[in-house]
Amino acid sequence: MSTDFGAVDLAPKPERPGFWVLLFDCFPQSYVDLADPRHLKFKYMQWLASIADRVADPGAPIRALHLGGGGLTLPRYVDATRPGSDQLVVDRDAALMKAVREVLPLPSGAAIEIRIADARDAIRFARPRAYDLIVTDVLIRTGVPARLTSLEFATAVADALNPGGQYALNILDAVPFAFTRRQVATLRAAFDEVCLFCEPAVLRGDRIGNLVLAAANGGLPTRALAEWAERAPAPVRLLSGGELDRFVGDPRPVTDADAVDSPPAVPI
Repeated sequence: MSTDFGAVDLAPKPERPGFWVLLFDCFPQSYVDLADPRHLKFKYMQWLASIADRVADPGAPIRALHLGGGGLTLPRYVDATRPGSDQLVVDRDAALMKAVREVLPLPSGAAIEIRIADARDAIRFARPRAYDLIVTDVLIRTGVPARLTSLEFATAVADALNPGGQYALNILDAVPFAFTRRQVATLRAAFDEVCLFCEPAVLRGDRIGNLVLAAANGGLPTRALAEWAERAPAPVRLLSGGELDRFVGDPRPVTDADAVDSPPAVPI
């Protein structure tokens, strides 16, 4: 199937009944396990889930905004682990969202609304303190769109979160991490607390890869996230505090005037 944003294919994985892969321009973009939405294949999705797990008490419903839909993997996970959650998914690709809903239907009774819109517009018009969790996971051919990386955008995200809410941002980068360092500086200008998930191999410079930033204005559960990282299914580093200071250095935040796309998306 061809959409305005690229070639898309949904294919079952015979090794696990109910397990599907969403391919975008022939590269895996999402994995969905219809039999068990808590089963997450991508490492970065496990990191996002660990953040969602700590937004509120275990099992308590939350209000979540997902910027970028893909296979709706994380909204399905939140629905499975926090029944009754009210979730909004915003994606520009109407054809993709239609195909995902037809081939991989959402769980019966799930309060997951899909809105075809631009992520920046969704944040611009969001009500103040409307969400417990906001996730930006938008990767196009050129990487994360520049308009979703600026301080103006991050400040609007912070305004849309409740006082205990958390923000998560998935990006792609590689040594020397110039893009990531400025993203950390940007989120630090908009939020009180920031931490960073990354694979050790990516930190060593072996390859490009996903990095997930988590941020909050008070209440970011850094210690709990670090404890989870120590026993995560696959090796992951969590940088915070002084360790993150040393990694980042002293870059200036990104603004709308100088924002650029992240490094291009590659196979995960």
